[in-house]
Amino acid sequence: MSRIRKLPDHLVNQIAAGEVVERPASALKEILENSLDAGADKISVDLAQGGIKLIRVTDNGAGIAGADLPLALDRHATSKIGSLDELEHVATLGFRGEGLASIASVSRLTLTSRQQEDAHAQQIVAIDGTLHPVEPAAHAPGTTVEVVDIYFNTPARRKFLKSEATEYAHCAATFERIALAHPQVEFTLRHNGKVVWRLPGQDLAARVGALLGRDFVEAALPLESVAAGLELTGFVASPTYSKASRETQYFYVNGRFVRDKTAQHALRQAYRDVLHHDRHPAYALFLRLDPAGVDVNVHPTKTEVRFRESQGIHQFLFHSINKVLAATRAGAMPAVALDEAPATASDRLPFAAADNAAPRSAAPAPARPYQQQRMPLQAAHDGGALYARLFEGVREDEAARAAAPRTILPVAAGETPDLPPLGFALAQLHGVYILSQGADGLILVDMHAAHERIVYERLKDAIDHDAMPTQALLLPVAFAADRFEAATVQEHGTELQRLGLELALLSPTQIAVRAVPLWLKDGNAVELARAVLNDVREVGLTRALTERRNELLATMACHGAVRANRQLTLPEMNALLRDMEATERSGQCNHGRPTWTRLSMQDLDNLFMRGR
Repeated sequence: MSRIRKLPDHLVNQIAAGEVVERPASALKEILENSLDAGADKISVDLAQGGIKLIRVTDNGAGIAGADLPLALDRHATSKIGSLDELEHVATLGFRGEGLASIASVSRLTLTSRQQEDAHAQQIVAIDGTLHPVEPAAHAPGTTVEVVDIYFNTPARRKFLKSEATEYAHCAATFERIALAHPQVEFTLRHNGKVVWRLPGQDLAARVGALLGRDFVEAALPLESVAAGLELTGFVASPTYSKASRETQYFYVNGRFVRDKTAQHALRQAYRDVLHHDRHPAYALFLRLDPAGVDVNVHPTKTEVRFRESQGIHQFLFHSINKVLAATRAGAMPAVALDEAPATASDRLPFAAADNAAPRSAAPAPARPYQQQRMPLQAAHDGGALYARLFEGVREDEAARAAAPRTILPVAAGETPDLPPLGFALAQLHGVYILSQGADGLILVDMHAAHERIVYERLKDAIDHDAMPTQALLLPVAFAADRFEAATVQEHGTELQRLGLELALLSPTQIAVRAVPLWLKDGNAVELARAVLNDVREVGLTRALTERRNELLATMACHGAVRANRQLTLPEMNALLRDMEATERSGQCNHGRPTWTRLSMQDLDNLFMRGR
C-alpha cells in the first residue's frame, strides 16, 4: 500500500482551481470581488475570446503594497480575515484567500498594483503557478489583474470549456450581476476591443433600468421592507411580466449574488396564486442582515449561503413580497406606494351592486363621484327606435336607459371628467369580454377571470376570519354520489360548513346540497360539491384547509365565477370593474392569466395608421 504523502503546493492550487475557477466567468467574479473589496469606484473589464484568451480587470481601489504581491498569489493568504470570529462576521465579498492563487496556477497571470502614497507601481508575473520576481511598473493608483490563456497547462480541463460565445455569455452574466449590486460604482466592459457596457455611477433604479431593460422597469413594483434586523429592498416585477426561465432573477445577500433554496421557495410561494403554471417571476432583490446571521463559507464559489434562522428569513421574504403583490389593483400603475393599506373584503362592493350603491366607508370620498356619461347620439333622443331597429333583442331596460336624457358631469374649463382606473363599460363582446372606455383608450376585461379572482380573494378573507357567509338553497339539490363521496360527507360534513358548504347524506348513494357560500350562489351547486369532496378525499380535510387551502378555494371560486356567454347589464359590468379596482391581485386570475389589458389611443391610432 502506498504511503501517505503531502501534495505539492502547485498541485494543491490546481485542485482548488477545479472548485473555484470552473470557467473564465468564475475567474472574472473572483477578480471583480477583490476590486470592490478594495474600495474601487471605477472598474474596467477587458475580455478576449470570451475570456478564454484574456481577462483584464483594472480598478482605482486601495492597491496592494509591493512587498505583499507574492502573498496575494499565495494560497490562503488574505487581508480580509484573521480569526474565526472575523470569518463568522465576514462583510467582504472575498475572504478565502485562494482565488488569485487558483487562477495563477492554471493561467499566465500578471498582477500590477500601486497604492496612493507610492511613487510607482509594482508588478509580479505568475506562469503555471511559478512566481517571477517583483518588478517596478507604470500604473495609476489601483490594481490591474491580467489573466491570459486560462487552462493552457491543463488541456483536460480546457477541452471542457464551451465555445467562445458561450463563455462570453457567462462572463457577461457575471459582470451584470456584480454591476447590478453596486450601482454607485462605474463599470466598463469590453469584448474583443468593442465596448459592450459603459455604466456610470448611478442610483439603484437607474442601474436596474440599464441592465434589466425598460420592460422590466415598466412592470416593476418597488419594495422596501424592514423587520427584526432584516432589510429587503429592490424591485419585483408584476406577474404579467413572468418569464419562461429564471434568467431575470437576481437575489443578493449583503451585496453578494446567491442562489438560495430558502429564498427561492419563499418567492415562489408569494407568487403562487398569481403566476401562470410553469412561468417564473422576475425580480432584483437585496437582502441585508447581520453577517453573523448568514454563513457564506458553504462553497468555494460563494454562490450558496446558509441562514442561521432560515425559517425567519423565509417568513420575512414571503410576507414582504406578498404585501407588495397584494397591494396591486387592476387598472393601477405598476409602481405602487408601499404604505397604502390594501382594501379588505368589507371595503368592496358586491358584484351585483347597483350604480347608486352607498360608497365604501373605508375609502375616502372622491371629489366627484364616478358617473357614466350618456353617448351624445341622436338615438338618445328618439325613444330608442334606432337601437330597436339595429339591435333586436336588446334588453328593455337597456333601451330605456339609452333613451334617457344625457347626464353630463360638471367640467371646469380645460379639465377632463374623472374616470375610474378601469373606466366605464360600453358593451360585451361574444359574452366573454367587457369593453370599457378608459381615460386613454379602450380597456378589455375577461369577465370570468376577473370575477374568479374577486370571489377567490373574498373566500380567502372570509375563511381567514372564520366567517364564511352562506346562502341556504330554497330547494336542496340532490345528486347521485359514489361511496367515497358519501364517506367523505359522513366523516367531514360538519367541518365542511366552515367552507360555507352544507351537505347532507340522504342515503348511501344520495347527497343533498343545502347551502353554499354566498358568493357562489349563482354557480352549479352539484359541480361545486363534487369538486370540494374530491379535493378533501385526495388530501384530507386538514391538509385541504391548511397547506392546500388556496388550491381548494381557487377551485371553489372557479365554479362560482360568472360564466362565459352570460349577458350582463351595464350596471353589472361597472360593478365588476369597480370590484376589480378594489380587489388585491386582480390583475391576474387564480391561475396567473391576465384579467385585463389596455389599448391606448396611440395603439388604436397605429392600428388604423391615423396621422400617417
